[in-house]
Amino acid sequence: MAPRGRRDQGQGVKRRSTTQGAERYEEYLAEFERVSRENGGGAGTPLAELRQRAIARFGELGFPTKKLEEWRFTSVLPITETTFELAKSGLSDVSRAQLSRFTFDTTPFNQLVFINGQYAPQFSLLESLPSGVNAGGLGEAVDQNPELVDQYLTRLEPYQNEAFTALNTAFLFDGAFLRIPANVIVERPIHLLFVTTAHEAGTVHYPRVLILAGENSQACVLESYVGLHETQYFTNAVTEIIVGPNAAIDHYKLLQESLKAFHVARMHVSLDRASSFSSHAITLGGALVRNDVYALLDGEGVDCTLNGFYLANGRRLIDNHTTINHAKPNCSSHELYKGILDDEGHGVFNGKIVVQLNAQKTDAKQTNQSLLLSETALINTKPQLEILADDVKCTHGATVGQLDKDAMFYLRTRGLSYTQARSMLIHAFASDILHRIKLKPVQAQLEHVLLGQLLLPAQDEPAVVDMDNG
Repeated sequence: MAPRGRRDQGQGVKRRSTTQGAERYEEYLAEFERVSRENGGGAGTPLAELRQRAIARFGELGFPTKKLEEWRFTSVLPITETTFELAKSGLSDVSRAQLSRFTFDTTPFNQLVFINGQYAPQFSLLESLPSGVNAGGLGEAVDQNPELVDQYLTRLEPYQNEAFTALNTAFLFDGAFLRIPANVIVERPIHLLFVTTAHEAGTVHYPRVLILAGENSQACVLESYVGLHETQYFTNAVTEIIVGPNAAIDHYKLLQESLKAFHVARMHVSLDRASSFSSHAITLGGALVRNDVYALLDGEGVDCTLNGFYLANGRRLIDNHTTINHAKPNCSSHELYKGILDDEGHGVFNGKIVVQLNAQKTDAKQTNQSLLLSETALINTKPQLEILADDVKCTHGATVGQLDKDAMFYLRTRGLSYTQARSMLIHAFASDILHRIKLKPVQAQLEHVLLGQLLLPAQDEPAVVDMDNG
């Protein structure tokens, strides 16, 4: 559904000819060869061979265009028309005081910090992890255990099918690795904090996350993506999560990138018998953001929850694509995505529920709700059901609306200012998502941004008008 005001999605970047695929590939290939030389010593290893295959596949795929159904509302020209260089380590550009803006001191967290995609143990805190839990840099984990490449990396998110995944895999030198053994419960949340230090435009980094949760294990994981400066940079992230039988993972993604940044991310989750997975994706930053989530319910009795919340103001574009694949019987899934769009903000939601032929007794519900705060805001929403089984209970729906004028009038006649009334109604719209967030510091952060980004200055407040008399 798209109200009036649709416009070009170039995010303010000067347009050139779109026939630059080969030129861009040569730039990425040259960067790949340079970085491979500088990270010498890995030639002939499984990871080096994987990277080589991935960069070749990226050249074959090229960047997606709006001619592809999955990308028809989202142009990546702002990315393809910009020359990016791999971000340097950036360790000397970071202080603990800077990081404190993005950490949660009121709640005890285990914390792994990654500066421009590289693990930074000097800023990390892992004092309370149970015995047997492995948490740290993915590069070191692969060096110590090379079979991780064949067993897990790209098993869920294959680079052969998607250009951004191929590019991420080609530059896979480090990332986050978390392995939770069977029967282990991690009491404290684990915070994976990815920090971009770019002072100037034109840098890129490729965060990679691999999480392995053993049978009967439990953990809460928060992925944060932040920028220290309001510059234009590119984050291309891939997360793979394997949840074992009867395990439970509570996952959060908090995106606070620069408002000039590009962020493209894919998360692929595999759920085994009687396991539980919940994810809350909160997008508060970025000029052009694409979040793809794919959940495979690959065992009986699985419960999966995907929730999302995003703000798109200015000329920002936020695109959320989700797929929940019910492959086995007696599974349930719940999905709620909410977006608030102001100014010329553009939101995209494409949610698909797939029920395979033998996935009887499936119970699935999907809801997408959008709140438009201006006449020029735009939302494209497409909830989908693909059902091959016959004994299922599946529902989906989408709503698009504006602030209720009657409610605004009522609140203002009770003494609230326009700003206060507007804030109260926006908060009421977001409360469904807020109340589902179990991590209280994350909930508080979201409320703070809602108040900071969406309130109008006092001089913009219209007078109260008697609705009966004109």
